[in-house]
Amino acid sequence: MYSKVIERFEQLPPEYSESMLDSLREEFLRSGKTIVVLDDDPTGTQTCYDVTVLISWEVGLITEELKKRPSILFILTNSRSLNEHDAVLLTKEIGQNLSVSAKESGRGIIVVSRSDSTLRGHFPAEVDAIAAALDLNDAVKILVPAFIEGGRFTIDDVHYIVEQQELVPVSDTPFAKDVVFGYTHADLKQWVEEKTKGKVMASDVISLSLTDIRVGGPAVVSEKFRRCPAGSICIVNAASYRDLEVLVMGLMLAEASGKRFLFRTSATFVPIRAGLVSGKTFVPGMHDVASPNGSLLVVGSHVPKTSRQLSWLLSHGEFKPIEVDVSAVLHAREPSLLVSEIVQDANQWLAEGNDVVIHTSRKLEVGSDSEGSLKINALVSDFLVSIMKGIMIRPKFILAKGGITSSDLASRGLGAKKAMILGAVIPGVPVWQMDSGSKFPGIMYVVFPGNVGEDDAMLAVFRKFNG
Repeated sequence: MYSKVIERFEQLPPEYSESMLDSLREEFLRSGKTIVVLDDDPTGTQTCYDVTVLISWEVGLITEELKKRPSILFILTNSRSLNEHDAVLLTKEIGQNLSVSAKESGRGIIVVSRSDSTLRGHFPAEVDAIAAALDLNDAVKILVPAFIEGGRFTIDDVHYIVEQQELVPVSDTPFAKDVVFGYTHADLKQWVEEKTKGKVMASDVISLSLTDIRVGGPAVVSEKFRRCPAGSICIVNAASYRDLEVLVMGLMLAEASGKRFLFRTSATFVPIRAGLVSGKTFVPGMHDVASPNGSLLVVGSHVPKTSRQLSWLLSHGEFKPIEVDVSAVLHAREPSLLVSEIVQDANQWLAEGNDVVIHTSRKLEVGSDSEGSLKINALVSDFLVSIMKGIMIRPKFILAKGGITSSDLASRGLGAKKAMILGAVIPGVPVWQMDSGSKFPGIMYVVFPGNVGEDDAMLAVFRKFNG
């Protein structure tokens, strides 16, 4: 039996009374720094707006953006699609490039490792790789998985997902059974011990409680951070935007005393760290999608939430569905022939003004181990990329469902090196405008996380773009 959200929230201390966003913004601008977010899949952009996301990480490209002195800069690593060894190598490469770019641009940086609010990803390996590349081994590692827009809260050290207005520990959800990143604990102290394979014991993990934040305020938060040993891990409880404002003010005070931090967080933390409102809504206008052609929706995510949304979408609208039979793809001698058939149909239907939904079959194909499952994921993603490369009719807009899917389609399918984050079309679902060098310059690109939204969410987004 799970707690009702309203009932549990009523038992918590009242939120800290003082709004801090304006003060945080002033302090942040005074620092003259840029928050650089290394995002392990593109869904981490879901709370930002008017921010550039780099889909490539050459030194020259990063330096060029840092010279513009942005508050926030995203670098899409897509490391969640890699095995741990390759993710570490990639992260070190990006970290080293970032270090060079920071020196060449003369811009100070604050580094955030953005990952999944349902605790999937390469932790601690990715964070350790960033620390090594950027000489941050003495930094306190701050873990903040709370994602307010998506109903992910941390209370009494336990991380929850809101389902049917109940607080469900993440360990009781399908996300905890992920074939690559699965886990057994929702208590974040125990989760850290589990993920570090006992190198960091639960008893050694520091916790910032809601009482510290809501009763003690920035002064208590700052003092607690100042007492954290070098290189230690501190988990943060949070259940509202105000909690994160207090957290950031306490961090700034501790940083002023010389303390260094490295962050592993969800998307909500990022804009608040810069003193900005989280989750600004983007409303598509007629000029954004003016086209006689149909729209293109590509669904790769396999989580149950996505499958329900896909079923709802196809049963409540007039779409041309194309199913990618994953088993057939994995066993095909000539996958290119399957690609050609799909591309031919998709191009014809788009040109006729039909809305096309290309989706993978719903039976999850897994390998004998996590490495095998990642290889299957990569083969399926390659297949979807080949389809995108074959699409010659510019869609009205593109929606990509799933983190790996949306990343690979943007970088390899559309050949984009950067995009502008416009805001969220619904909470947790960001819209990008692809850069002039992409296959379809300036096209609206919806990055739809697999784990966000109610059953009708994908249809709701489609309808927003279709007036």
